[in-house]
Amino acid sequence: MVTFSFKLFGDSESRTILLELHGEQGQIHELRTPLRITKEMWDEQRQRPINIYLKSCKRLNIRLDRMRIAIASYLDSIGWKFEKVSLKLLASRIRKNVTVRSLTYDPKSLLGNINNYISSRAHLICTSTHKRYIVFFNLLQRFEGYRRRHLMIADVNAEFVREFLSYCKEEAYNNSTAYRTVNFVKTVLNHLEKRGIRTFVYELELPRERKNSTFITLSEDELVKIKRMDLPINLQAARDWLIISCYTGQRVSDFMKFDHTMIENVAGQECISFVQQKTQRNILLPLHPAVLIIKSQNERHFPDKIPSKRYNEQIKEVVRLAGINGLVNIGKRIGFRVLRVAIPKWKAVTSHIGRRSFASNFYGKIPTSLLMEATGHSSEQMFHRYINHIDTERIRSLQLHFEEAYRDKFLNK
Repeated sequence: MVTFSFKLFGDSESRTILLELHGEQGQIHELRTPLRITKEMWDEQRQRPINIYLKSCKRLNIRLDRMRIAIASYLDSIGWKFEKVSLKLLASRIRKNVTVRSLTYDPKSLLGNINNYISSRAHLICTSTHKRYIVFFNLLQRFEGYRRRHLMIADVNAEFVREFLSYCKEEAYNNSTAYRTVNFVKTVLNHLEKRGIRTFVYELELPRERKNSTFITLSEDELVKIKRMDLPINLQAARDWLIISCYTGQRVSDFMKFDHTMIENVAGQECISFVQQKTQRNILLPLHPAVLIIKSQNERHFPDKIPSKRYNEQIKEVVRLAGINGLVNIGKRIGFRVLRVAIPKWKAVTSHIGRRSFASNFYGKIPTSLLMEATGHSSEQMFHRYINHIDTERIRSLQLHFEEAYRDKFLNK
């Protein structure tokens, strides 16, 4: 039985990646590959670049994964017998897979069908959705390199889910990344089923995911604090837009475009009419009194527009100056992965906090169907992802009961 591994060869700064084939009796074949990398960027244990997300290393890692599959495919063809290895033929197969820029996919392969699915929906999906699909595609491509063979549609079953989740755990991917990728694969397989292609999509079941709803929102008390505070003039527009976002529930790509030309009067109520950039939904939204006050303070206009990057920086400073600095647990990118860390709340504030705050603050007070109309969510399941289920009103009520019981028992004797 042949095994193979990679190591670096040479003493120059950029070194050749050497393929070693090992026989059961200690025999060794060595073959220089066309790939090169510096020693500092090479992970000896994983036999790949240390940072596979760096642009140059990403390309190299894709070629390494192709090489692993090509080598395993060749060894399959000779029964993994060391004495049958032809280095000339193996070198030819490696060059063919490593040097080609674009691969053709087997019609029965998973990646080939995913590629076709993404292409067929290019005119129906927005840029962010397309990028998300490509992330799933690339993760599955790395998984193929890990398993050293291409995934065929017939391979995508319960065993695939088990093996894929194990791989994601080993690579320290977030559970949500792994689960969303499997769900995307299910979407593609369901698409194939509708076209009459039999799959094992019914076997793609996931363990129940423990929901983590500790995303960051601003409570109405915190918003009052932010509204009433004195601020330097250079931060006032950012403060106003932050409040507008928390009382309209829109993305920064939409609310930062609000202007007086979008205002309509409907049944005596001032509303804003616009088309959401991401969903292309037509939204007609009555303006909250807090938004109307901001407009009245700006001569019936919205505040000055702020570039997205600067807006994100300024609202952090606004929230910091408001003294909202309790510790919160969030996912923060450290190295190549997202880890849970505790940071002051103001540091966790981003432009999306307005959308989440709107959904959380009004949930249970306004019918969910009306809130979904305002936010533009297409399903209640998606809307609920924006809800912070920590009910502060109930917490306050329970605290009052605690205090009342304590007074009755210990203080009123």
